[in-house]
Amino acid sequence: MTACGLDFGTSNTTLGVAVDGRPELARLEGDESTVPSAIFFAPQAAPKIGRAAMSAYLDGEPGRLMRSLKSVLGTSLIDEATQVGRERVKFREVIARYLAVVKRRAEAASGQELDAVVHGRPVHFVDGDPEGDARAEAVLRDVAHALGYRHVSFQYEPVAAALDYERTLASEELALIADIGGGTSDFSVVRLGPDRHAREDRSADILANEGVRVGGVDFDRRLSLGAVMPLLGYRSPMKRRELEAPSSYFHELSTWSEINRLYDGRSVRQIREVRRESAHPELIDRLIRVVEDERGHGLAAEVEAAKIRLSDDSETALALNWLEPGLSAVMTRARMERDTAALAEKIENRIIRCLAAAGVGADAIDAVFLTGGSTRLPHVRAAIVRTVPDAPVVEGDIFGAVGSGLTIEAMRRYG
Repeated sequence: MTACGLDFGTSNTTLGVAVDGRPELARLEGDESTVPSAIFFAPQAAPKIGRAAMSAYLDGEPGRLMRSLKSVLGTSLIDEATQVGRERVKFREVIARYLAVVKRRAEAASGQELDAVVHGRPVHFVDGDPEGDARAEAVLRDVAHALGYRHVSFQYEPVAAALDYERTLASEELALIADIGGGTSDFSVVRLGPDRHAREDRSADILANEGVRVGGVDFDRRLSLGAVMPLLGYRSPMKRRELEAPSSYFHELSTWSEINRLYDGRSVRQIREVRRESAHPELIDRLIRVVEDERGHGLAAEVEAAKIRLSDDSETALALNWLEPGLSAVMTRARMERDTAALAEKIENRIIRCLAAAGVGADAIDAVFLTGGSTRLPHVRAAIVRTVPDAPVVEGDIFGAVGSGLTIEAMRRYG
């Protein structure tokens, strides 16, 4: 039996296998161990995934790009069909095709057939919906079996990150694990240490798990709505002054998993009706151009890149020359933090709940371990640290800690 740990994320995916008794992430795209969770369907060609998928779309190749595939798990969309070339394919099949490529590449890199997997999962796929959580896990289980995994089990992503962190410890700690991913934010309070590492049953060491459906894509959406979409007519007045342009088009254009809905032809016809009644038709013309040229994913990628720049810079500009000469969206960290303050507050409140569920105070936490790309946002980091102000902050592998921890768990469960 050859086991692996699979971290199928909203933004990125990793897969690890054991090499000489240690977890090692497989190279899934060239020399990269992370592969973006994106798939591109081209006419009469095998699908491309990851960076190659994004490049094909941005280079203008004919086809269909889909990203943030994990976002549909636990929702009614999972069994809906979407147009892919000449066929209609259910979203669960899209996920299966993506993960099939990941598995083949990992097997080629490791030289082994993988038949057992510990799948990562957020604490909650969907907030306040236990049945949705169960359905989401069931879909991933069914997909894994269909891909040839004979043994399939799951572990919470923050617990997996804790197992990766534990390898570095020389003494026992009570740690708060904060994993702020692309689609969810997940937290665990865990007892860790070199004497605990070899224990077969770690359930008593996990004091509490909590999670909330807030992640990097939500920060992208708020940033886009605040700084970019107004240039395309978001919240612009109609000729009837008491009305604004319908907001649904802008929200879909700002949400990775919903952008393709605008490319069905019907949306453009509807937006043209909006233009006729708009007090600023020149703004709606920009929206029409983005949708007609199917530039939505490219625009979302530019917003994401701008968000990442704002992790280090106080201001940045998103050039929109391709849309209109001289057009750009100026973004500031201060404005982004105002627009996304409610998201950071949700993260902070969920950590407080996690500490309460664990039955420990902030002063009992020996360290806070951070992983996930959105922990680089200063106000998110500050929100986390406020909950345990005296605990040292430990930086994990932003994109690899969960995958490594899942591989450690796979070694423990399957040998």
